[in-house]
Amino acid sequence: MFNLNFVKKTFWKTMKKSKFILFLSILIIKISFSQSAIEIVRKSQDLLYAKSSYVEMTMTIVKPNWQRKLGMKVWALEPDYALIYITEPARDKGTVTLKRKNEIWNYLPNVQKIIKIPPSMMNQSWMGSDFTNDDLVRSSSYENDYTHKLIGEDKFGGYDCYKIESIPKPNAGIVWSKVITYITKNTFMQLKAEFYDEDGNLIKNFIGSEIKKMGGRTIPTKWEMIPLDKLGNKTIIEYQKIEFNININESFFSQQNMMRIR
Repeated sequence: MFNLNFVKKTFWKTMKKSKFILFLSILIIKISFSQSAIEIVRKSQDLLYAKSSYVEMTMTIVKPNWQRKLGMKVWALEPDYALIYITEPARDKGTVTLKRKNEIWNYLPNVQKIIKIPPSMMNQSWMGSDFTNDDLVRSSSYENDYTHKLIGEDKFGGYDCYKIESIPKPNAGIVWSKVITYITKNTFMQLKAEFYDEDGNLIKNFIGSEIKKMGGRTIPTKWEMIPLDKLGNKTIIEYQKIEFNININESFFSQQNMMRIR
């Protein structure tokens, strides 16, 4: 005999079970996406920075009516220490920038003086470039200073890329409202970063190109920082040499060494 009450009970049990399974599936997807985003960012950072490194590179500062090229050597112990020695041109040779955690000092050889950069100048240009002092401090803390989310996939520079949205953590003290990065799917190279202000406007792009094997890794060897609010301006970084995981310790990154390094 047909039992209507039994059918009703079975129907609602099935619906509740289906809703639970759907909810659980959505939750699993959200968790896996969150974990994937962090993992992608971590692999990208590990590829570019390693635990320590030595780099020889040039920086070309391009303005609408002129350009200037700097040669430099960079020693880094990630994520907190870096020392940058300017090798050319002659008038700037011997200028040194030291980063220790969230603090920066400059050594000016002409006056033989070490100057600490105050917090009020952290957003000022470094050596006249489109990088700020704050960019130097936070260049390798991207993984930990932001909450990361995988928002899709896209092509950039001929590569299939993950598209990651990164929102600054509340106490990170970062001026950007978000950063969107393009990271290659198979090799985890970061090829582009878009920086947005608090109103959601795109302010500048950081673009990697000229993919080569250097220091035993395949990475972008040319980077361009392009401010969108300053037409005709950009800063180009080109690597000539990279050594990863060099033997170096915290004591190397001292004010005393700023005056001795060559």
